[in-house]
Amino acid sequence: MFKKVLIVSSFIITAMGVFFSINEPAVAKNSTVPNTIVTSAELDLTQLNIDILKAKIKAKLGLTVIKVEKTPVPGIALLITDQGLFYSSYDGNYFIQGKAYSLVNAVTDLAEQSLTKMRLEGVEKFKDDMIVYKAKDEKYVVTVFTDITCGYCRKMHKQMDDYNVRGITFRYLAYPRSGIKDRLGNYTDGFKDLRSVWCNEDPQIAMTDAKNSKGIGYRVCDKPIEGQYDFGRQVGVNGTPAIILSTGTMVPGYQPPAQLEQLLKTL
Repeated sequence: MFKKVLIVSSFIITAMGVFFSINEPAVAKNSTVPNTIVTSAELDLTQLNIDILKAKIKAKLGLTVIKVEKTPVPGIALLITDQGLFYSSYDGNYFIQGKAYSLVNAVTDLAEQSLTKMRLEGVEKFKDDMIVYKAKDEKYVVTVFTDITCGYCRKMHKQMDDYNVRGITFRYLAYPRSGIKDRLGNYTDGFKDLRSVWCNEDPQIAMTDAKNSKGIGYRVCDKPIEGQYDFGRQVGVNGTPAIILSTGTMVPGYQPPAQLEQLLKTL
């Protein structure tokens, strides 16, 4: 059952979000759904059982739930899945796609709070498997999901000296936009190219050559390209470049050197 807005106490699903029942029949698009305020007592009908909830979401929607967290809203859980972040009722009968805000003290994006923590944890996990372009006079460090075929990634990389001069160190994570495997189950060219860069004897030079359309030798080794890609999907990456700041905030898209420097100064 689709609704544009669900309000529970001081919890809001934005108009861009979708709230639907997994068990109930769909309501016609033109039907009128009355505005109602659901009380906490009415909503919190069951206790949270993480294993049961994970199994139900997997069976009904095919989503693999990696982690479940309680939210400040009675009866509503946050789901961290292999395809992003969602919400559901504790019993798994209702599934919510969209942003959620608390209005208790200030307007707070509940999903972003969880995503910020996840990004910082992921950055720490992969810190030894990044390709780093370190600024000589380092003032800031950004972590960037990148792909060889991405035009703006190439543009950003060609300006690396300018970023570094401004004291900005770049750390690359791999995000093959074509995914890891194709429909036939074979590794995509994007994945194989990024793996070859990461496995190269000098990955910094290999990355520069690749982004300048120069040939790179085929390499195979044990680097967590797939893990980095999965991490990106979990924390909201849907395109490259995507920049994670030291605070855990993510800035999507290309940022010119001067603009990125100014942004970092405001943190």
